[in-house]
Amino acid sequence: MGPPLSNERYSIAIITLEESTFREMRRALSPSFRTTMASTELQIKTLIDDPDVHGIVLDLESIGDAPSDGVEVLQEIRRLREDLIMVAITSSTSSELPLMASQAGADHFFLKPVDSGQIETLLLQTLEKRALQSQGQWMLDQVENKTVFCGLIGGSDAMRRVYQAIEAVANSNASVVIRGESGVGKELVARAIVLTGTRRDRPFVCLNCSALPESLIESELFGYERGAFTGADCAKPGMIEMAHTGTLFLDEITTLDHGLQSKLLRVLQERSVQRLGGRAAKKIDFRLITATNDDLEDMVKKGRFREDLYYRINVVPIVVPPLREREGDIPLLVEHLLRLYCTANQKPVKQLQPEVMQILDHYSWPGNVRELENVVQRLVLMSDGSMITAHHLPQPVLFSSAVSQEAILIPEEGVDFDTEMERIEIAYLNAALRRTGGKKSAAAALLRIDPQRMKYLCRKLKL
Repeated sequence: MGPPLSNERYSIAIITLEESTFREMRRALSPSFRTTMASTELQIKTLIDDPDVHGIVLDLESIGDAPSDGVEVLQEIRRLREDLIMVAITSSTSSELPLMASQAGADHFFLKPVDSGQIETLLLQTLEKRALQSQGQWMLDQVENKTVFCGLIGGSDAMRRVYQAIEAVANSNASVVIRGESGVGKELVARAIVLTGTRRDRPFVCLNCSALPESLIESELFGYERGAFTGADCAKPGMIEMAHTGTLFLDEITTLDHGLQSKLLRVLQERSVQRLGGRAAKKIDFRLITATNDDLEDMVKKGRFREDLYYRINVVPIVVPPLREREGDIPLLVEHLLRLYCTANQKPVKQLQPEVMQILDHYSWPGNVRELENVVQRLVLMSDGSMITAHHLPQPVLFSSAVSQEAILIPEEGVDFDTEMERIEIAYLNAALRRTGGKKSAAAALLRIDPQRMKYLCRKLKL
C-alpha cells in the first residue's frame, strides 16, 4: 500500500441517521477521503448523481423500518451506479443479512460498532483494484480492436504499417534501424520486435549512445579486463557481450564517434568482441537493432557516419511516424495515459471536456508521444476534481488552437458580453491616450475614429 492519499482525491458518502456514526467515520477516513453525510431521500439522490462520489457507506438501519429496507435501497444504488464501492453496516445480527447485502451489490459488510480504520483500508484497496481492473479491461478491448500492439497504442493507418513491418522482421536476424523524430517511441518499437520474435526470452540490452560521455561508451559497449585502465579493479563484460543469444538496442547510434563506429563494424563483421585490455576475442550471437532521429543518408554524405556501417545497420529500416501524422490516435493515447497516471497516483480516473480533447487533437506535438505523456501526467497531478478543462492545459498547447482561443474567450459559465466589450473599449482608449500624452484628437486619429465619438466614449466610460 502506498502513502496516504490526499483528502482531495476520493469522495465517500456516508448514509446514516446517526450524527455520531458520521463524525466518527469522518475523523477516521479524513486522511484518505473527503466525506459527506446523507440522511434524506433528496440528499441520497444528489450523491448518487454526483460523479465525484466514489464510494458509499450505507447504514442499513437508516432507511425504512428494518435492515431489509436498507438492502433494497443498496440494490437500487448498485443498479444506478455500478462503479461505486459499496459498504453496508448494520446492528442486526441476522445470519441472512450478509448474504442479502452481498447479492444486492455490497462490496463489504460490517457489524456495528465498526472499525473505521479497517473500512478505510478496504476502501483504498478496493478502489485501487477497480482502477487496475478498469485499465486492464480497456487494454484488452483495444487489443481486440487492433489498436494496441505489444505496448504500442494506435489504430491509424500509419501505425498499422509499423505493426506489419514489426511482424515481418520479428523472426529474422536481420539488423533493423528504427527511424523517426525524437519522442515517437522508437524504443517501444524495438521492444515490440523482440516480444514478437524468437529471442523474446533472451537478454534485451539497451544503450542510449548519447547518454554517456565518449570516454565511457567504449568500455560500456566492449567491456574490459582488470587493469585495462586506471580504476579497472575487476573485469567487466560489455553490453555487446551481455546481449549474447539476445538483442542489443543502440539508440542515437549516430552520436558514436568514428573510432567506435569502426570497432562496432568489426564486431558485426566478425561476430566476436574483444574486451579492452583483453587478448582473445569472444564469439557473440546477437541481433542488432539501432535507432536514430538523424538523416542517416545526409550524415554519410557529409562524412559524419561511416558508409560501410550504414549498410550494415540499414538492412531493414522501420520509420515511426510523428504524432501529427497519426490521425485518430491522440484520443486513444490520452485515454490510456489518463488511466495509467490516475492509477499510478491513486486517483480516480479523470474526464476531459470535449473541447480539451479537440485542442489536444489539433496540436502539432513537436515532442510527439513523449510530450503528450508529459502533458497528461501534468494534468492528472495538477488539476483538482474529476473534470479537466481547457484552463488546465499548458500555455504552448492552449494558445496553438482556435478551439482553445474560444475556450479562453468564452468559459463554460459564459460571459457578460456588454461588460467584456466595455472592458475592451476602455483598454484601447487608455492605451491610445497614453500613447498620445492624453490628447484626445490624436488618440482618435490613432484609433481611426471620429474625434466627436472619441469625446463621447471618454465621457461614457469616465476616462
